[in-house]
Amino acid sequence: TSRPAELAACLEAVLGNRSSANRVFELLEPLAVREPEHIVSAARACSRLFGALLERRELFVGPLPEQDAYSAQDKYRIWMRHRYRDCVGCLGELMGHDSFQVKELALCTLMKFVELEAQYPLIKIEWKGTLTFPCDLLKVVVDGLLPSKEDASLLISRFQEYMEYDDVRYFVMKAVTASIAQVMQKTKERPLPFYQQNVFSLISPINMPNKESEMVKFMVKQDNREELKLSKLQAHRHVFERMWLTFLKHKLPTSLYKKVLVILHDSVLPYMNEPTLMMDFLTVAYGIGGAISLLALNGLFILIHQHNLEYPDFYKKLYNLLDPSIYHVKYRGRFFHLTDLFLSSSHLPAYLVAAFIKRLSRLALTAPPEALLMIIPFICNLFRRHPACRVLVHRPGGPADMSEDPYVMEEEEPSESRALESSLWEIQSLQNHYYPDVAKAAAVLNQSLSEMEDDISGLLELSAYELFDKEVKKKAVDVPLEFEPVRGLFGKKNDIFAEHFSLD
Repeated sequence: TSRPAELAACLEAVLGNRSSANRVFELLEPLAVREPEHIVSAARACSRLFGALLERRELFVGPLPEQDAYSAQDKYRIWMRHRYRDCVGCLGELMGHDSFQVKELALCTLMKFVELEAQYPLIKIEWKGTLTFPCDLLKVVVDGLLPSKEDASLLISRFQEYMEYDDVRYFVMKAVTASIAQVMQKTKERPLPFYQQNVFSLISPINMPNKESEMVKFMVKQDNREELKLSKLQAHRHVFERMWLTFLKHKLPTSLYKKVLVILHDSVLPYMNEPTLMMDFLTVAYGIGGAISLLALNGLFILIHQHNLEYPDFYKKLYNLLDPSIYHVKYRGRFFHLTDLFLSSSHLPAYLVAAFIKRLSRLALTAPPEALLMIIPFICNLFRRHPACRVLVHRPGGPADMSEDPYVMEEEEPSESRALESSLWEIQSLQNHYYPDVAKAAAVLNQSLSEMEDDISGLLELSAYELFDKEVKKKAVDVPLEFEPVRGLFGKKNDIFAEHFSLD
């Protein structure tokens, strides 16, 4: 007979007659073999066996006792509960197996047990408010999803469907927090790339509810749910906040820093009880420099504008982020959108805005056309908001090129950069740009600016591909190429060659 048939017969015998209980080992032993197909058959048989035993309430309920002063019925239930614990241990280990089919089956079987234990608790209900959710079993699953030696994102994506349950999500967040504290304390502040990436893959897609009335999907159908923390949005937010703060407390690999900062303002800050607790993380990220600093701006913007956060030298730091790369980075659109918001206040001093205008103009000399089409209207908007800076345009005897310019590009302090003494010769240079649209945009500063600000939202994400596409699709108007018909070899009016040579 085939292996699955043997296991099925064994399963029937164990479920049919308690005298065959010892045959349960025949189902558990194949979980430790090498061949994936044998493991799969055994895992399915164990799933059916312990699923049936949970439903029939034939596993001992409560803490497992040591002493033997029990009836034969209880001894059987205690013994079977021990075998169930062995099975859970094996399945937890199989979540680290080489075969994805085995991993997936181990995960789904464990989650089936979580669902059944939620319905038929193995926790003794001492009083009406006892929490019967199988937290320990869920912790085995979470530990299996967070290996430190390999990427488990595929298995984690398979697990996401269970995160729709409000109580599962709540206890997963608690288990992740405990796991991070346990794993990361051993590393002595060194990043663990695989482990931290797996944690991020698990926690970043979490969909937090916005209102308590949305929290209606629970795996444990309890009568006393109202008395428990689980139905309180505040409690969910508290656990969510603790989990993220624990995760971000430890040093992250650079690539992960960027991924966290991209989602922080949308998926994390709005669901925290106290978003200002993120201040330390964002300050450190803002100080790292480069793309990470650009991305940290989003979170800082929310904290400064919505939570009245004080950030000393914020504009000095923002000014120093302006380097040649800002016109080329992937996050250019987001950075300029936020910079525009930060420079929108009419209470900013003229020297500060002038310093931003000068540095952006100087860097524009080496920027690609798609960035120039965005930055010129951006600068024009700054002039509209801060008329005191218009001296940069209306200075007839001002510097004509870099050698005469009093502006100090290398100065980190905007107030010391002498921007207000300068002129905007850079934009005048762009009026001779090779791309006609840029030259046309730069020529706007030759006339007086309109009162209405330019809408730059459509230009922030402009790409070189779009510019090429636009040029290719332009309809060319027929133009006369010659004013008089060609005559002779060299096409001149009184061509001597035409007298002596024929081109027939």
